[in-house]
Amino acid sequence: MGSDPSGASDRGTAPGPVAALREIGFWLERSRADTHRVKAYRRAAELVAELTADERESHRAARSWREIAGIGPKTAAVIEQAYEGAVPRYLAELRGAAQPIGVDGRPLRARLRGDLHTHSNWSDGGSPIEEMMDVAAALGHEYCALTDHSPRLTVANGLSADRLRRQLDRIAELNERMTPFRILTGIEVDILDDGALDQSADLLAELDIVVASVHSRLRDDSATMTKRMVHAVADPNVDVLGHCTGRLVEGRRGTRPESSFDAEVVFEACRTYGTAVEINSRPERRDPPARLLRLAVEMGCHFAVDTDAHAPGQLDWQGYGCERALANGVAAERVINTWPLEDLLAWTRRGGTRPVG
Repeated sequence: MGSDPSGASDRGTAPGPVAALREIGFWLERSRADTHRVKAYRRAAELVAELTADERESHRAARSWREIAGIGPKTAAVIEQAYEGAVPRYLAELRGAAQPIGVDGRPLRARLRGDLHTHSNWSDGGSPIEEMMDVAAALGHEYCALTDHSPRLTVANGLSADRLRRQLDRIAELNERMTPFRILTGIEVDILDDGALDQSADLLAELDIVVASVHSRLRDDSATMTKRMVHAVADPNVDVLGHCTGRLVEGRRGTRPESSFDAEVVFEACRTYGTAVEINSRPERRDPPARLLRLAVEMGCHFAVDTDAHAPGQLDWQGYGCERALANGVAAERVINTWPLEDLLAWTRRGGTRPVG
């Protein structure tokens, strides 16, 4: 890949100050650094980007970057070093310390053409759509779905129908600039208590990708949870069943056990109705667990290896999911985001008429 995976600069050249600050944010996110550290660099990048050319030159000449509220000594040092035409020392350190992700998953990662589950600052993500998608393109993707949350998930600033329609207009604008890369319209729609979906069917039908996930009442009994999930995956608008067990195995949010459901029944519904089982690459999820992933393989399901990224650096986590997929017998041709865009969209648009097998 010729460009830096942050989408900020070419690795062979020294980046400008905004690109350098954003690339630092990328590497910190990728390594799961504390959120406040990431925000300091991303905020500084925004502040510098908002300055006029004359304002930048004035601060550069006076070395007065710290007079700008939100720029501290560390971010000011990065800006000054970038303006000197060098790779800032902290950026060079982060580049050198970066470890490969999912080495054993590389054969599958090389075949992935996109990511079907990502979030922006329209819901609970940390970065604008364009920054997320610039990084996705720099990572080598041909397409990437934006799947911000649906309205019921208020804690995640879920999108009302009106906000989602405004987002679709913004995506259309960005797609004109980013071609041939394609931003896919999408949503991570909540599976409600009765298995219904948290958005109107007509609006869901307009989207390229619909990921359906359970975020509430995760401790429902097995029969109830099974019924909810089957009802959702049978919906012709649903393309992917997101993080099916809802478990958390590590991280700042603590741990959470798997939801209880009849996996054979749910995966048979996925197979029958043409809904892919998501292999969620987030380190704290690793969902589904290995035994269920192997079961879904045995039952002939399709899969989507997704990052569920909430920040640009997390878009590089796909290798974690690829490694788990290959370790549990997932064939690349059963992974829908290895497919060319035309084939993927033909499959998703067939909805309930998708053939099994």
